[in-house]
Amino acid sequence: MTTELGLPEEIQACLFDLDGVVTKTAVVHAAAWKETFDAFLREREGEGFRPFDPVADYDEYVDGRPRADGVRTFLDSRDIRLPEGVPDDPPDAQTVHGVGNRKNRLVLKKIHEQGVEAYDGTLRYIAAARDRGLKTAIVSSSANTLDVLHSIGAECLFDTRVDGVVAAERELPGKPHPDTFLSAAHDLGVDARHAAVYEDALAGMDAGRSGGFGFVVGVDRVGQRDALYAHGADVVVKDLAELLRERGGAA
Repeated sequence: MTTELGLPEEIQACLFDLDGVVTKTAVVHAAAWKETFDAFLREREGEGFRPFDPVADYDEYVDGRPRADGVRTFLDSRDIRLPEGVPDDPPDAQTVHGVGNRKNRLVLKKIHEQGVEAYDGTLRYIAAARDRGLKTAIVSSSANTLDVLHSIGAECLFDTRVDGVVAAERELPGKPHPDTFLSAAHDLGVDARHAAVYEDALAGMDAGRSGGFGFVVGVDRVGQRDALYAHGADVVVKDLAELLRERGGAA
């Protein structure tokens, strides 16, 4: 029963974000963005620059968005415009894609050095959902999703994957647009009204709500409960294990 998962009865599929929901990589991304943007701003504005805030700026401008969108949105907030460049620009290029590739090089280095950990509560929740016959998908803006899933042995937990690579192939706009979630639901053969979205990013909340999904779960890892509700969450938890109810009624 889906009520054992904290879901309405009509939910047939669960669509999970990766960073911050399944894996403990959101903080790694935030650190890589800070290092990238601070170096960029220091070079451009000198030592008096205003640093990138790894909480407020990360949540508002880059979390959950495709890499180039994150660069563009944050720099717009500082009234900075760069040429777009092309996706394979070198990391030292003074373009939107160049800055994004600089960040990606850093995050891959950090992941390689620090490794990747999964949230045990999320893995338990996904296993429970699949045990109850629900379909599952991973939906992420990251182009490194498959490598991350492989590193934690979690590829088998998802019936479909819509990530940065797949989104580019399908020409899907990223979050806060709902298209990647809608594409995943379509892959699973489930109407959005019968799918639940699990997100920790405000952009992901916006995508879940605007896509007309049946239920939107906010995962609060950094103390933004009120903001997650304001952006459309039906329920907010610190860990997905909080939603589990064992058969027979025990929590």
